[in-house]
Amino acid sequence: MTQELLPLTRIPRTGLPAHALVVGDPARAEAVAGLLEDAKEVSHHREFRLFTGSRQGLPVAVASHGVGAPGAVLLFRELADAGVRTLIRLGTAGAIRPGTADGDLVIAEAAIRDDGVTGQLLPPEYPAVSTPEAVLALQRAARDAGVPHHRGVVWTRAAFQPGLIPFTDYGKAGVVAIEMELSALLVTASLRGLTAGGVLVVDGANADELVDEQATGGYNPHRRVVADGIGRAATVALEALRLLAADGR
Repeated sequence: MTQELLPLTRIPRTGLPAHALVVGDPARAEAVAGLLEDAKEVSHHREFRLFTGSRQGLPVAVASHGVGAPGAVLLFRELADAGVRTLIRLGTAGAIRPGTADGDLVIAEAAIRDDGVTGQLLPPEYPAVSTPEAVLALQRAARDAGVPHHRGVVWTRAAFQPGLIPFTDYGKAGVVAIEMELSALLVTASLRGLTAGGVLVVDGANADELVDEQATGGYNPHRRVVADGIGRAATVALEALRLLAADGR
């Protein structure tokens, strides 16, 4: 009998671990799965690529959601439909707060909902907040590993590149970094009663027109300092999942 698959992502409807790490890039999902024991690819449909394995005895899923919140929310919802109860997003972000260096980790306490999709699902007053236990687990894992990290609010923004609308200076409000999918995860998790959080790797100073291209050579996420940060963040995220599982999450 063929296992039933969910309609949009084509992931199995049953049999997935309760704990998952989600990333944007399908190749990054494969790389993170390489840190698991007995890893295997379960499905790959469009940008949605899914692996399962274990980490120190904890069954874990690793899945990719592509670029942008509208597509990512499809994966988050179907992972929940398939029985996943705890999700951590591992992604990259542009730094906004001064003193946040390339390769540093940003642990998100909450996100600004400028994601392009949740505003069509819920009123703007509804918050996008990480589960406190997830924030603390990520922070503990980063501290134990001696990894440079920051905590705070991040900005989830649908438009990757600037247009004619002036760029909002959220830096004055203490926002740490900008990325594209986390608020959709946090809202989905709140609505579905899931545990969720996010750890982001800084891949550039500031964002959009705030970047000094003459000084930096422009945005380039394909540098060793970023790759090394992603490797550290993957280890931190997997350890945080283990800590959450040990705490009954």
